[in-house]
Amino acid sequence: MSNMAEATPGYELPLQLFAAFRTIIDAAHADLAEAGHPDVKPMHGFVFQAIGARGTTAVELGVRLGVSKQAAGKTIAGLEKQGYVERATDPGDARRKIVRLTAKGIDMLTVSARSFDRIQAQWAETVGPERLAALQADLRALAPGELFRLDVPGWFNGER
Repeated sequence: MSNMAEATPGYELPLQLFAAFRTIIDAAHADLAEAGHPDVKPMHGFVFQAIGARGTTAVELGVRLGVSKQAAGKTIAGLEKQGYVERATDPGDARRKIVRLTAKGIDMLTVSARSFDRIQAQWAETVGPERLAALQADLRALAPGELFRLDVPGWFNGER
């Protein structure tokens, strides 16, 4: 009987990790579409987290996401048109415009959080809760540091 690690080419690991990620994201987006959010894209989750509860400026959003101010502005405009974000005057500085989530944007985050919990419970049923917990612990050991890297959109685009 051969050792599985020896038989599996190294390039498959990132593909398997990405396929698992894609499975989770696709399932969450199916739930989002069913809950009235059919137009959100996977990148929007990063954008909403980067905007945060207090809002941010377009420049700050670009920096957090690792994209240009222009790319951030284009994303904001699209999300504003869809009703997920709004621009408002910063109460602390009338010269600044901040971008903040609308009730629709907050609802999208709430639906996605419930969806991720549901998917995690399904995975626990599939592989067992102990194995899922071990997988999560192993991934934490293999990918230490920030759990949520907001600069992923820029990284995917080669901007960072």
